[in-house]
Amino acid sequence: MNDGPKKGHPTVPPEAWRPATRLAEAVRRPIERFLQVEASGGIVLLVAAAVALVWANSGFHESYTALWHTDVSFSFGNWTLQEDLHFLINDALMTIFFLVVGLEIKREIVQGALADWSRAALPIAAAIGGMLIPAGIYLLLNPTGPPHEGWGVPMATDIAFAVGVLTLLGKRVSPSMRVLLLTLAIIDDIGAILVIAVFYSQGIDPRGFGIVFGGLLVLLAMQRLGTRQVWIYAIPFAIVWTGMLVAGIHPTIAGVILGLATPVRAWIGTKGFVGVAKEALDDFQLRAKRGANDHDLIAPLHNLAFAQKEAISPAVRLENGLHTWVAFGIMPLFALANAGVHLQGIEFGGPGFTTVMAGTILGLAVGKPLGVMFGAWVAVKLRFCVLPAGVTWMSVFIVGSVAGIGFTMAIFIAELAFTDPALLSVAKLGVLTATAIAAAVGLLAGRIFLEPPAEGERQPSDTEVEGSTDVWLSGTPRSARTTHSMGQLR
Repeated sequence: MNDGPKKGHPTVPPEAWRPATRLAEAVRRPIERFLQVEASGGIVLLVAAAVALVWANSGFHESYTALWHTDVSFSFGNWTLQEDLHFLINDALMTIFFLVVGLEIKREIVQGALADWSRAALPIAAAIGGMLIPAGIYLLLNPTGPPHEGWGVPMATDIAFAVGVLTLLGKRVSPSMRVLLLTLAIIDDIGAILVIAVFYSQGIDPRGFGIVFGGLLVLLAMQRLGTRQVWIYAIPFAIVWTGMLVAGIHPTIAGVILGLATPVRAWIGTKGFVGVAKEALDDFQLRAKRGANDHDLIAPLHNLAFAQKEAISPAVRLENGLHTWVAFGIMPLFALANAGVHLQGIEFGGPGFTTVMAGTILGLAVGKPLGVMFGAWVAVKLRFCVLPAGVTWMSVFIVGSVAGIGFTMAIFIAELAFTDPALLSVAKLGVLTATAIAAAVGLLAGRIFLEPPAEGERQPSDTEVEGSTDVWLSGTPRSARTTHSMGQLR
């Protein structure tokens, strides 16, 4: 957090009124502290879902439905896109959410846990089990007919909620356990994206692929020309998004494509930053001593800004810039627009109600922990991997339990899977119920079975765990272990 100018300098800008700035500071600081709490995104998401449920079941429920069906149109020349507000949120704004997902996947593949098979094997196996078994449970209960289409709903994990629940367990959660959940969730996201692209795309139109290809060519040309301004990439982003929409593939996949295409290596890096910044500061100081005016100081300041921007990769810079907007804007807005299930409109006991409801709840709340446990157990038994230090089989169960919090992605897939509003409402109710059960089980099991570290005992930090296989590869003789860099997770 920026605490303002150092001692000896004005504490407020020349044109500011001090009482007003103090009031603004008093409002800003608590908000900033809240935003920095890791569980805050999940809390805001939960509040938005609660508001949607109350609103949809109040005397104003008709206004809830009417709001999201408000027409929104965009025109460019003779081309016009006219959809409702619900489309704008689910198909346009959620593309930004998927962009962040794509950035996380790219970073993990190149620099993180997925870059090394020895670290990736356990979360990959656990994630695969955590997707297949929930889908299998759902299909057993819904083998045919329209309810069958919802098999992808219980496969998904909501990372914001899941991390938020683990955060509530405090120091009981070891850094290795946290890294396991984050990596598992990334792989789970990859699976969900593939399911959406392959199984929930409708009426494929080949013309759209031409538009997508053109957008990718523009993207590649801009990269080869060395274009570093992130906002300019909105042009190929918009082209690819339009192509996906025309092709019949869900347009949010455009966000994943752009995320995967974003460079994850810095231009000048930390060492280059030190050199360029020192040269810029020396130049600035020399010009200032000569009595240079503000215009003459722009060049060294420009060089300093360049060093600041290019010290880190475009992927990290973009992800960091979008994180707050996604966590506290787009995802809560999605929850507000989609979690409002009108309970009086549901035919309890109607066609498909029992099987869709049971398939969704059992798939997420029971299938997820069983699948994660089974996948991890198979991988360990086949000697593909070992459990990390600080992670027991009960820890794996708890990770699997909170992975059953499907919320955002599960509701998103439900919107794609069901054209019948009755089945969609049942599926959403099932997701909300399963989320509550999974969160409760994860918290309860964590409180009972996870022991907090003894007083004075030091646990390795997340960075230390991510930077060393000594902790991640427990059970391997120390002499056989190697230590190397592991990309930062969130």
